[in-house]
Amino acid sequence: MEFILRDFKREDFEILWDIDQKCFSPGISYSRLELAAYIRRRGSLTIVAELIDAKGGTAKQIVGFIVAEVDRRGMGHVITIDVVAAARRSGVGSSLLAAAEDQLRAVRCRSVRLETAVDNLGALGFYKRHGYFLERTVPHYYSNGVDALILRKDLLAQAKSS
Repeated sequence: MEFILRDFKREDFEILWDIDQKCFSPGISYSRLELAAYIRRRGSLTIVAELIDAKGGTAKQIVGFIVAEVDRRGMGHVITIDVVAAARRSGVGSSLLAAAEDQLRAVRCRSVRLETAVDNLGALGFYKRHGYFLERTVPHYYSNGVDALILRKDLLAQAKSS
């Protein structure tokens, strides 16, 4: 599967929202208003993964995206990372996460946090493979009552050891 990463464009929004609805159950997926607010937030970045036609190099369809942000204290936060089912295990998620971490590092972000549902075993394995560790559990974090695990990765320490 060949894909490119690019910055979000306003006309991508409905496709991204639809992908989010398919990736996460109600209570975990975002409403249109929530997703739009996160994308527009100050310090936010949105990266889109798009399949390309290997022969012509032209974009075919969006297969994933990541929304992340950095706050005034220099802490990064992955708000969501979504990859359509057909594109999973093809490097799309790893590429999106690495690109977001690179952009966060470029603005001197020291570490990045994210939340994932305690029952999302696929996500937990994915984040563990990418150097995230458990920071704490938040009971009833999601609107459907599911607990969240707060995971963290130190970005600057990793950059120095590379």
